[in-house]
Amino acid sequence: MKKMLLHMLFLMLIVTGMESCSDNQSPRSLFQGKDSDQWTSRGNVTLDNQLLVLNDEASITLKKGNFENFELNVTARTVDKGKGSIAFHTDQEGAKGYQVSINNDNESPVWWTKTGSLLAVRNLTKSIVKTNEWFDLQIRVNGKKITVFLNGFPVVEYTEPAQPYRTAHNAAQLLSAGTFVIRSSEGTIEIKSISVTPLNDNDEITKQLEAAIDETTDPVIRLHQENFPVLDYHVHLKGITADQVATRSRQLGINYALAPNCGIGFPITNDAEVLEYLDAMKGQPFIQAMQGEGREWPSTFSKEVRDRFDYVFTDAMTFTDTKGRRTRLWIPKEVFVEDEQAYMDLIVQKIVDVMQEPMDVYVNPTFLPEVMSDRYDSFWTEARMDKVIAAMVSTGKVLEINNRYKIPNQAFIQKAKDAGLKFTFGTNNADGDFGKLEYCIKMKELCGLTAADMYKPIIKD
Repeated sequence: MKKMLLHMLFLMLIVTGMESCSDNQSPRSLFQGKDSDQWTSRGNVTLDNQLLVLNDEASITLKKGNFENFELNVTARTVDKGKGSIAFHTDQEGAKGYQVSINNDNESPVWWTKTGSLLAVRNLTKSIVKTNEWFDLQIRVNGKKITVFLNGFPVVEYTEPAQPYRTAHNAAQLLSAGTFVIRSSEGTIEIKSISVTPLNDNDEITKQLEAAIDETTDPVIRLHQENFPVLDYHVHLKGITADQVATRSRQLGINYALAPNCGIGFPITNDAEVLEYLDAMKGQPFIQAMQGEGREWPSTFSKEVRDRFDYVFTDAMTFTDTKGRRTRLWIPKEVFVEDEQAYMDLIVQKIVDVMQEPMDVYVNPTFLPEVMSDRYDSFWTEARMDKVIAAMVSTGKVLEINNRYKIPNQAFIQKAKDAGLKFTFGTNNADGDFGKLEYCIKMKELCGLTAADMYKPIIKD
């Protein structure tokens, strides 16, 4: 009899434990359109037509709950230029923990903190959701890993390392546990529903830490902490797919602009192919750029189609020399140098001529052919630099700092900065391995570039 009672008691304990575990992981509704009693409101917060509406610096703070591992789901929309954030692992004042951005305003001067950004840690330069449209935002914290989803698509994957790099301003930006705060920093944010699902403690934190980026040496986290736009403006799908680029972006914290090569003899040769490409890219988390190839590209593609891209770039590496020969400077057999100084003057003039083309960014700048590149600094004299920079200033062009070729040199970049030019960082990858903008970041530091010096793309879609 005693054995039977003990057995029944044991079964009851198992069932009770299972129910407790199940209850612990059950979704908890925090707002479903009826009331906001679970939240403390500050500022202009209203309940209107079953929507929780936050206006101009208003906020709501969850009254009860101390969440460590969880999935938070919010269905919301920004109205016009509304923007704000969701804080987690925070306190009643929102003074600690992390924040995820809500910002679909493409005209915002701080254009690199779009919806889904893990602010100052993994800022995003493009939102895959739009203003005035409902979207589902999910924040998942599991051990040391933070994942952010938009409409079910992962946009951020960040693992907090054992020694996270934080500036003094962001010193409290660490995982712990806490409540949730939702803020409107400007304009209006409307919320349809909020729910949270607690998760069990993660038993693989050691593995997560082993896979985390070492932030004691990582330059990318320093840019994010500085609130500097982290964007590679010049990436091609060469030896890598769009899905692989998106995965790489989430892993490294670098945003990417994808650019098809457009021109005669290149992958895209006419307007119809451009439109087909852009249609395939809809909903992708990439800024869309166009690389115009050769000198025929302005007449090969209509202005209407070119303007569908967020920006257009080209280089001056292809031209016709003084004897009518087609020259591509990166192909040694097409480079005919009889007088080096005269040939250098020809290159400079071709660059100046290219500034008249309908593009935004001059890329692969100051490139020299292999036969001359070992004496780059001597060929690029003060007078030649000044001539190119003056042409760029007069036509409003933007200068790329190129990671692949490590050009221009510091002297050219400093002159360009002093002249008021804007900059981009670009890889121009030849395959799927395109680094982490090392040369660009080095030049940023040496020349004192700030976020204000960087080019702001005009996002079209």
